[in-house]
Amino acid sequence: MSQSIPLLPFDQSAQKTSVRKKGQSSRFASAVNDLDLSEWRSLHDVLTDSLWIIPERDKSGAHSGEYHGNFIPQIPRQMMVRYTKKHDVVLDAFLGSGTTLIECRRLGRHGIGIELIHSVAQKAQMAISREKNLDQVQTVVIEGDTREPETTDRIKNALREIGKPQVQLLILHPPYHDIVKFSKDPRDLCNAPSLEAFLDSFSSALRNVSPFLENSRYLALVIGDKYTLGEWVPLGFYTMQRIMQEGYKLISIIVKNMEGNRAKRNLQNLWRVRALRGGFYIFKHEYVMVFKKK
Repeated sequence: MSQSIPLLPFDQSAQKTSVRKKGQSSRFASAVNDLDLSEWRSLHDVLTDSLWIIPERDKSGAHSGEYHGNFIPQIPRQMMVRYTKKHDVVLDAFLGSGTTLIECRRLGRHGIGIELIHSVAQKAQMAISREKNLDQVQTVVIEGDTREPETTDRIKNALREIGKPQVQLLILHPPYHDIVKFSKDPRDLCNAPSLEAFLDSFSSALRNVSPFLENSRYLALVIGDKYTLGEWVPLGFYTMQRIMQEGYKLISIIVKNMEGNRAKRNLQNLWRVRALRGGFYIFKHEYVMVFKKK
């Protein structure tokens, strides 16, 4: 049975113990990260199991939980530690409140984030600027539609500014279709008129950003399912199929359980009664799916 491990708040001292030392023997080296595998016993902060029990959202530094629907900092942190090195580039195609780029600053990775909604992009930029930038990395917020050619051009410009031809990690945390209405903008995936329209828009966004990811590097999808009119809608597996159709192979499916979910907080007894009456199970999990570009 998979062990469930709590994700701890950000700890810079723990990060220092996990970084590979300069000149270290190549048999302990990795092509995609800075982990010192000769010290694997001390890498307690690096998760390798597929069940993540998360006691609470990390709110340290510039992170804030006020934006409903943003994902927890521990997820991009784990992805960056496992699949990037210092001064690599991370691209978040659905930036939201800026969580990924705040973590980029903390871990010394360059970051590019795309956000459709003007007010959200502005708040994200402000939050990111409040985070210390000890490694002098560049973090670029692009306001625009991930599916549009204009956004592609702006990603190219950002990469030229950073001095890299491609990115080394792609993160996708799209809206879970219409569960949360983030805006009234018809371009927003939360306003897709049907499940098929949502999936087509997701595929279009993926096709627009996928060429920027280096071959044999990793894509992380963070998504949850939804329950509508007595039917479970497996958004996670539908989007998983769309990614695999674009030339990626599935590496891992991580189930993340978040205690104290905002939507169900203080309503636990009500949801339990509803579940007993309706014959369904209450889901509090999301998926973190890891793919490798062929």
